[in-house]
Amino acid sequence: MSVQQTLKAIANPVRREILTILKAGRLSAGEISDNFALSHATVSSHLKLLKEADLIRESKYKNFIYYELNLSVFEETMFWLKGFLGEKDEN
Repeated sequence: MSVQQTLKAIANPVRREILTILKAGRLSAGEISDNFALSHATVSSHLKLLKEADLIRESKYKNFIYYELNLSVFEETMFWLKGFLGEKDEN
């Protein structure tokens, strides 16, 4: 996944809030949507963009779709951003 796509996905405040909400753990699309005064379709669109950027993963259970963070993409992005600080990785 490209850093550009990741940064574009997190540029939107609604998508950042979705990511913050998912820090607590896996939630269904409906549970995420309940946190916003937006239509379910709008929240679904934001979830789709986050999924395309590989920032979240989805899993299906019965009639529900659950979402959770994909932390490896955050780690890769942080590693890339850290390169601008002039710090060397200690690994």
